[in-house]
Amino acid sequence: MRRRIPRTTLDRTRTPRGPAGFLRTVTVTVLTAGLLAPVSPAAAGPAPASAPAAVTDHCEGRCAEILPPGTNGNATLVEILGNKVFGSRPAHADDQLGPYDALASGYPTLTDDTLEKFYADSSFGVPDGQVASVTRPRADVTITRDRKYGVPHIEGTTRYGTEFGAGYAAGQDRLWLIDLFRHIGRGELTSFAGGAAANQGLEQEFWPQAPYTEDDLRDQVDRLLNRSGERGRQAMEDAQAYIDGLNAYRVAAKDGRTFPGEYVLTGKVDAVTNAGEIEPFEITDMIALASVVGGLFGGGGGGEVESALSLLAAQERYGTEEGTRIWESFRQREDPETVLTVHDGTRFPYARRPQDPRGLALPDPGSVEKEQLVYDRTGSARTGARAAVQAPGRLGPVRGLFDDGVLPDNLFDGGASRKGMSNALLVSGEHTASGHPVAVFGPQTGYFAPQLLMMQELRGPGISARGVSFAGVGMYVQLGRGQDYAWSATSAAQDITDTYAVELCEPGGGAPTKQSTAYLFHGTCTPMEKLERTNTWKPTVADTTAAGSYRMQVYRTRYGVVTHRATVDGVPVAYTSLRSTYRHEADSIIGFQMFNDPSYVTDARTFQQAAQHISYAFNWFYADARDIAYYNSGSNPVRANGVDPSFPVRAEERYEWRDFDPAGNTAAYTPSAQHPQSVNQDYFVSWNNRQAEGYAAANPSLGAVHRADLLDGRVKALVEKGGVTRASLTGAMAEAAVTDLRGEQVLPELLKVVRSAPVTDPAQEKAVGQLAAWLEAGARRNQTKAGSKTYAHADAIRTMDAWWPLLVEAEFAPGLGEELWEGLTGQLTVDESPSAGHGPTGAHAGSSFQYGWWGNVDKDLREVLGEPVRGGLGRAYCGGGDLSACRDVLLSTLGEAAAKPATEVYPGDGLCRAGDQWCADAIDQRALGGITHRLIQWQNRPTYQQVVEFPAHR
Repeated sequence: MRRRIPRTTLDRTRTPRGPAGFLRTVTVTVLTAGLLAPVSPAAAGPAPASAPAAVTDHCEGRCAEILPPGTNGNATLVEILGNKVFGSRPAHADDQLGPYDALASGYPTLTDDTLEKFYADSSFGVPDGQVASVTRPRADVTITRDRKYGVPHIEGTTRYGTEFGAGYAAGQDRLWLIDLFRHIGRGELTSFAGGAAANQGLEQEFWPQAPYTEDDLRDQVDRLLNRSGERGRQAMEDAQAYIDGLNAYRVAAKDGRTFPGEYVLTGKVDAVTNAGEIEPFEITDMIALASVVGGLFGGGGGGEVESALSLLAAQERYGTEEGTRIWESFRQREDPETVLTVHDGTRFPYARRPQDPRGLALPDPGSVEKEQLVYDRTGSARTGARAAVQAPGRLGPVRGLFDDGVLPDNLFDGGASRKGMSNALLVSGEHTASGHPVAVFGPQTGYFAPQLLMMQELRGPGISARGVSFAGVGMYVQLGRGQDYAWSATSAAQDITDTYAVELCEPGGGAPTKQSTAYLFHGTCTPMEKLERTNTWKPTVADTTAAGSYRMQVYRTRYGVVTHRATVDGVPVAYTSLRSTYRHEADSIIGFQMFNDPSYVTDARTFQQAAQHISYAFNWFYADARDIAYYNSGSNPVRANGVDPSFPVRAEERYEWRDFDPAGNTAAYTPSAQHPQSVNQDYFVSWNNRQAEGYAAANPSLGAVHRADLLDGRVKALVEKGGVTRASLTGAMAEAAVTDLRGEQVLPELLKVVRSAPVTDPAQEKAVGQLAAWLEAGARRNQTKAGSKTYAHADAIRTMDAWWPLLVEAEFAPGLGEELWEGLTGQLTVDESPSAGHGPTGAHAGSSFQYGWWGNVDKDLREVLGEPVRGGLGRAYCGGGDLSACRDVLLSTLGEAAAKPATEVYPGDGLCRAGDQWCADAIDQRALGGITHRLIQWQNRPTYQQVVEFPAHR
C-alpha cells in the first residue's frame, strides 16, 4: 500500500558514498568557507499527524515515466563549485539520465518486466519505506519526496494549501529557471542574466513575438479572474496561491542561504553578506511565462511575407500560372502522400487554399524591408567586448559560466526550423495482449539542465494528477496521468497566425512613406502604438560581457505587431503579424484545470471537451482502460471567404477574421466539431505531422516523407500482428528514435537510381555498397554496443551526412534557379540531421529530421524512375528528368561526399573533437545554470515520456 510517512526534513542533499565522496564534500566545504555560510531555513511547521486518505490508483503499477537529467534543478554556490572542481552533482540532479540513455541499447530485448530499468514507476503516492523527506510549508499541505528520484508529492487538505505547496516545490526544484524565464517573457533577459551575444539574440527573437505592457499582462489576469466564469476565477486563485508558495520558498532560501548559486554569480546576492534581493514573483509573471511556453510549443502559421517572396520568385522564373503551380507543389498544403494522425478518411477542412483568392497583398518586387528592432546600442552592444572580471580566487572555476549565453539565441526562431517536437503512439485495446489500450507518449521539449519541465504529483480538493508541468506555471499537471487515465500532447502548428498589410498614412494628410507610423483602420488614419524595452547590463563573474545597453522597439497596430514594410501596387504598407492567442497567453489554464479534475475527466469524451478549452495549437492524446482518443486544440480563427492564409492579406474590414474585435484580439473560432478528433481508431501516431484529410499544413514540411513515417510503419505492423504490449510499443518508439529518416525512407530510391546501370568507379562502388549494407541493417545511428561510442556502419553514416546537402542542391537548384532555390530553402531547411546545429538547443539537441527536403527528393526520384507519384512537384528536377543524367548527378555528389574526411563532416565544437561522429550526434543537457552533465547517445524521442496501460477504471 502507498501512504505518506510523515517525517520533517528540509535537507535534500546527500554526501557521496565512500571515503572519496566524503573527502570531496569536506574539500568543497572548506573551499567555499567565507563565501557562503548556509544556515538551515526554518521548517514551516511540524509534520502532520496523519496523511490524507490514499486514492485508488487504477494503473496498478503499469504506469511509468522518465525525465532526464533529474528532478533537482537547483544548486547552491557550494554545489556549483563542487561540480566544476570535482564533477559532483546535487542529489537527484542526474539520476534519470542513465536509465534514459540506456534505452537506446536496451530496447531490442525489452519486456514488460524490464521496463523498470529504463523508466520510473509513476504510481500515486510514495511506497512504505521510500519517503526521503516531508516538508510542511503550511498546516494544510505536505510535500513528500521519494528516495529514488526525489519527486515532490504535494497533498493539501485545502485548495489553497495544495497550490501553495505546488509553488513551494517549484521553488525547491526550479527557482533559478523560473526567474530566468519570467525575464525572457518580459524581454529583459540581458538585464537579468548578462549581455552575452546569445542572450541578446534570444530576447530579440522572442520579445517582438509577444510584446506586452504591464497593463496588458494585468488585463489578461483580470479577464480570467472576472470574465471567464467560475473556472477562470478558480484558476487565478490557484495561480495566486502558487505564486504565494513560490515566494515563501524564495524568502526561506534567501534567509537560509540555500538559494541557487547563480544569483551570486550574476551579482544579485553577495556571497559573504547575503545582501541583495531575489525579486518577488507576481501573478503577471505567470502570463509572461505562459507566453514563453506558447511561443516555443503552441504556435502555428506565420511566415506569409516569406511565402509571398518565394511565390514571386517562382512566378518570375516560370510565369504567373506555371510559377504558382510549381510553388504550390513545394508548399505541400495537402500532400496526398503524407502521414496522417486520423487515418480513417474523416475530413476536417481548415486553412485550405481558396479557389479564387481575395485580398492578396503581395509586395512589389524589391520593396520589402524587415522592421528594425534594436536602437541606441552602447558599449558591448556595439562592440561585443568582454571585461576583465576579477573573480575571487575560489570562484575562478565558474568565471565566464554564461559567456555563451544562458540559452541558445535561436530558441524562438520562427523561420525554416520552427520548433514542433513531441511524439505519441497509442494502440486500442482491440489490438493489445491485455485487451486494454497501451500508450507511449510525451513532449519533446529539448534537453536542458535543469529541464524546462518539472515532475510533481498534486492531490487536493478538486485536483488529482501526476506528471510534469512547465516550471513557473505548474499549478496544474500539464502532461501526465490521473487516477484512471493518462494524457499527453504534441505540437500541432496549425495556422493560427496571419499577416495583414496595413496601408500607411500621415495624420496631417501628407504623403505616406514606408516609414510612416500611422495606418488606416476602417478608413481612419490611426497612430501606431510604440512599445519599448530598454535593457542594460554590466559584467559579472558568470557573464564577462562588458557593460552595454540597447533599446528594443516595436510598433503595434490593431492587426498585430509590425514585422516588415513594403509597397503594394506602389502604396506604402506595413506588414503585421496577428496571432489568435496574442493577449490570451493564459486562457488555456482552464483546460489544464479540467485535466486535473477527476470529477470532470471521466472518459474519452470529457477529456476531449476539456481539451477544447486549450487555445494553443496542440494535438492531445488520451488513454484509459477502455479507450484511446485524440483531439486537436487551438483558437482557429474563422477567416473571411476567399482569404488565403499562406499569404499577406489587405487590412480591410471585409478581409478580417469573422467577428474580429481588436480591443481584446477576439474573433469567431472554428467550432469543436471541425477540429481533428477521433476515439478508438485502431492506433494513433503523431510526431508533428499533419492531423487529418482537409486540415491544411501551415508549413511546407509535411510532405511524402515525414519523421512520423518512422512511427507509423512500425505501429501499423504491430497492430496487424496483434498482441501489442507496453514493451513492444516502447520498442517501436525506441527503434524509430535511433533511425535515420533519410536512410530508411529515401535511400532506397537513391540506390535505385544509382544502380540503374553498373557503378564502375571503385570509390563510388564502395560507397554504394556501404550505404546498401547500412540500409539492410535498418539505417540506424546507434552504438555497436552500450558505451562503445562508435557507430555501426560509421562510414555509411558519414557519407550520408556529407552527401545529403550536396545531392539536394545538385538535384534541385539548377531547375529552380538561384532566387527560387534560396526562397524555398529559406522556408524549409534542406537537412536536420542529429549532428547539425539545429533545434531548441542548437547542436546536440536530440530532436532531428522534423524539417528537410526528404519528401521532395523522394517524389522527384520516383518521378525520374517512372514510378507512381501522387501530388508531384510539377516537373522532374534531377537531371532534368532524364534517368541517366540524374544518376550522374547523384554519383558525382556521392563521390565528393565519400571523399570528405570525418574531420570535415564533423568539424568539432566545445564538446567534441573534430571527426568524433558519435559525439557530434550525442545529446547535451544544455546547462541553464551552473551544473553540467555528461553527453548521452543520440535518441530522437520525447524528453519526458510516459508508458501507460490501465487495467481498471473507476
